[in-house]
Amino acid sequence: MKKIVIPILILAILVALYEQLKIRKNVYIMVIAIVVFMFGMMCLSGITPSKNQEKKEEDV
Repeated sequence: MKKIVIPILILAILVALYEQLKIRKNVYIMVIAIVVFMFGMMCLSGITPSKNQEKKEEDV
C-alpha cells in the first residue's frame, strides 16, 4: 500500500508546485492536488502503528 501511496503523494506535490509557477493558476487543479495529498497522508497515517501500541500489549 505504501508503495502506491507515496508516488501519488509526490506526484500531487509536484503538480501543485508546477501550478504555482504558472502565471495563470488554475484553482481547480490546485484544489484537486491538495485533496489527493491530504487523502494520501490520511491513508499513510492510518497504516503507521502507534507508539503506545507496544506499551498496551505489554500491560496485558
